[in-house]
Amino acid sequence: MPPLAPLRASLRTLKPSTKTASTPRITSTRAFSATTTTRAADHAHEDHYDPPSGWLFGVKPGEKPEKEGWENVFVYGFFGSLALGVVGYAFKPDTSIQTWALEEARRRLEVEGILKEPEDK
Repeated sequence: MPPLAPLRASLRTLKPSTKTASTPRITSTRAFSATTTTRAADHAHEDHYDPPSGWLFGVKPGEKPEKEGWENVFVYGFFGSLALGVVGYAFKPDTSIQTWALEEARRRLEVEGILKEPEDK
């Protein structure tokens, strides 16, 4: 363990001396009502209100709306994953208890000789 004497000596030099005149601290306080409150969606620097123009989504009839960069990614991603999900659901294995019980009963009846084996295996 290192000696603590040099550390204590350096701390003594950092402490303010009581011999010097202390300067009064000026603290400014303000009331809570003077502080502007910011809310989660409040950016407080621009107006988000669009005045009504009378057109659906602000696009005049006959004008083609300008596509934004995220629209193609969204459309291809959404419908691509939807198609992949439909294909996956169509080819999922049948894991129901009824199917398993029917196969197990048929197998046991074939072993006992009660049910004949299908000939087109």
